[in-house]
Amino acid sequence: MLLIRCPYCEEERPELEFRHAGEAHIARPAPITDISDDDFEGYFFIRSNPKGIVYERWRHIHGCARFFNAVRDTVSDKFLMTYKAGEPKPELKGSSR
Repeated sequence: MLLIRCPYCEEERPELEFRHAGEAHIARPAPITDISDDDFEGYFFIRSNPKGIVYERWRHIHGCARFFNAVRDTVSDKFLMTYKAGEPKPELKGSSR
């Protein structure tokens, strides 16, 4: 079982307490009513699915219920770090993303 650190509760908890909430750092187009159908589709439905380091949103549903961001390696399924929602995307050493 994976242990995930909640940056708000400041403790590691079992993965069963959390839910994946998609890709992190997706910017909403403004104003959304003026975008094309293709741009609308891209914003709501098209996500990257890289092999390696990804930035994701998670929610601690059986704890504080807050959303946070995580950096995870999809190859090893290891969480490299977690950080509070609204904080800037961290640059990892040796990462090109």
